[in-house]
Amino acid sequence: MRILITRTDRIGDVILSLPVIENLRRVWPQSFLAMVVRPYTAPLLKNNPFLDEIIVYDKYGQQRGVGASLRFALFLRRRRFDIALILHPTNRMHLITFIAGIRKRVGWRKKLGFLLTHSLPHTKQEGAKHERDYNLELLRLAGIEPQKVLPRLYPDREAEEWIEDFWQRHALGGKTVIALGIGASCPSKIWPTDYFAELAKLLRERYKAEIAVVASEAEKHLRDEFAENYKYEFLDLTGKLDLIRIVSLFRKINLFIGNDSGLTHICAAVDTAVISIFGRGQPGLSPRRWRPLGRKSMFIHKNAGCKICLAHNCQRGFLCLRMIKPEEVALLAAKLLREN
Repeated sequence: MRILITRTDRIGDVILSLPVIENLRRVWPQSFLAMVVRPYTAPLLKNNPFLDEIIVYDKYGQQRGVGASLRFALFLRRRRFDIALILHPTNRMHLITFIAGIRKRVGWRKKLGFLLTHSLPHTKQEGAKHERDYNLELLRLAGIEPQKVLPRLYPDREAEEWIEDFWQRHALGGKTVIALGIGASCPSKIWPTDYFAELAKLLRERYKAEIAVVASEAEKHLRDEFAENYKYEFLDLTGKLDLIRIVSLFRKINLFIGNDSGLTHICAAVDTAVISIFGRGQPGLSPRRWRPLGRKSMFIHKNAGCKICLAHNCQRGFLCLRMIKPEEVALLAAKLLREN
């Protein structure tokens, strides 16, 4: 049997889809499993032992136009897949798998959902369960009773060699290393940088911790704000790491503390202690649906009493985030550092 899984959104979404792959391999060990993802999330699948092929769909680049998407559909048609599991509903992916002639197309009844052969009502916005569990729910339409396994990421040899060299060059052996993820995809998810700086001071004082800042090139302004408030030296990894090296870094550190972002899911998926800081509280965006899943994962969230969240247009100065104080996060960090 040839099975195609598609997940063409972001880092955390892809990671929370990994249990689907593991369940498929458990039930159909001889099947051929391929997964369609966007270019920037593809490295997360590179060393997955349950997956036979990674197929990149560059919807903002090579496959942007109608003609390119049609050619992609014909490429899939030649691959003769028996089942497609469309975990993230989009008009294009529903149409592409239909044109590809995949006999059984499983997904959510949204967008061009009428093109699916087997579907469930799309109620994710209600946030009744975790995103991992929504993904697993689709497996029942494929005749599989899923097991709630945790997402897992696997190391890359080159990246493991890099992190060992990095640890030696910075004399980090035997030290407590805590990484901070100070950015996110939306301002409504970003804890104030001066709070992060105050937290870093507490962790430095109490644990003699080495602080590392992990952020993208586009988040340099957040790094600068953090540095201005922190005053001490720190390991500045802003814009310096690809996803493969982030996986290896997170396997090595003692603790990661970050905003509601893909980085927290990476950390949980390598079984390292993680604290995720949540702002928005609508059911579909809440920790109930999006908290990192792992044996050493925690989150913190405060209800600011907003009836409707305006996200990046917040009129209350992101009160939900400012209500979470550095000392509260430091107490959660203490618990995780004691236990691990």
